[in-house]
Amino acid sequence: MAKKIYILAPYPKGEAPSQRFRFEQYLEHIEREGYSIQYYPFLSEKTWRILYQEGGTMRKVFGILGGFWRRFTLLFRLVNADRILIHREASMIGPPVFEWIIAKVLRKKYIFDFDDAIWLPNYSDSNARFNRLKSYWKVKWIIKWAAKVSAGNDFLRAYALNYNSNVSIIPTTIDLQNAHNKITNYITSEITIGWTGTHTTMHYIKPLIPVLKELEKEHDFTFTVISNQPPNFDLKSLRFIKWNKKTEIHDLAQLTIGVMPLEESPWAEGKCGFKGLQYMALGIPAILSPVGVNNAIIENGVNGFLCSSYEEWKNQLYKLIISAELRQKIGMQGRKTVEQHYSVESNWENYKNLLEL
Repeated sequence: MAKKIYILAPYPKGEAPSQRFRFEQYLEHIEREGYSIQYYPFLSEKTWRILYQEGGTMRKVFGILGGFWRRFTLLFRLVNADRILIHREASMIGPPVFEWIIAKVLRKKYIFDFDDAIWLPNYSDSNARFNRLKSYWKVKWIIKWAAKVSAGNDFLRAYALNYNSNVSIIPTTIDLQNAHNKITNYITSEITIGWTGTHTTMHYIKPLIPVLKELEKEHDFTFTVISNQPPNFDLKSLRFIKWNKKTEIHDLAQLTIGVMPLEESPWAEGKCGFKGLQYMALGIPAILSPVGVNNAIIENGVNGFLCSSYEEWKNQLYKLIISAELRQKIGMQGRKTVEQHYSVESNWENYKNLLEL
């Protein structure tokens, strides 16, 4: 009989990057190991669609209450689980009630996976009023009660080790066979500098705007933003592409240069470098801020560039704009780094070990 693994995640399957690239792309591998997977998101598809939009407060409230009801009824089924994997939290607001019941009442071991500094306040403007309900303090207890913890980088692991000794690092990974299986075009006269991410992280681009404005004076290029909402930047080179799961890889592969600016902060330290890894997987030369795990991913000048100051960003962007040879050299080294250290294939054994309790 197949072993049953119950996955508790915040969002519907296939929608959120943190879920898609933390565990969803391992699901077929897990099934081949003899597991029967039961997937239980906290949010319904309907609530997910409106959650980060302005307004609709009552619909959001009822959607959240529906999530709590589904979690409550799920508890009666968890007694049959051979494995339980909780990604980030069992419920998106409130104290860790469900984790406590699973660990202390049902006496079931669970694996906890997280990829951000989720113990720190971080929220969108559209849901600021619900911020106090998030109970950020609960993260340490979810970690403490877990049988195993999977953290996305060293910074997150260091935090988790304060509360649990059984913590491993599994980086956010890229599926090079079924998803990021294209390579950008190096020999092109149409240079496209690009950034991808949600509107909540778009503010990280602002320090780059003066650099791009200066480069616009002497070079022809497009600055493409792939996101869920359009940006409001004063750039003549600006182009917006609305993020679409079906065209995500195609849209990213049109980039000639990928950028990932960040500011120094505890929240940024917890990031897992995913934007940079996406660029690198597609052979796109990447320029990242030297913050957190980016310093581990990038060997400066070999498989990408690390830039802090205005002059560093301007100089490295300029070099990549004018040289197809440099773009290809850096891009292919970046792809090689992902293949060896940040791909699903190179991390599957670690993930399989995570499931062994």
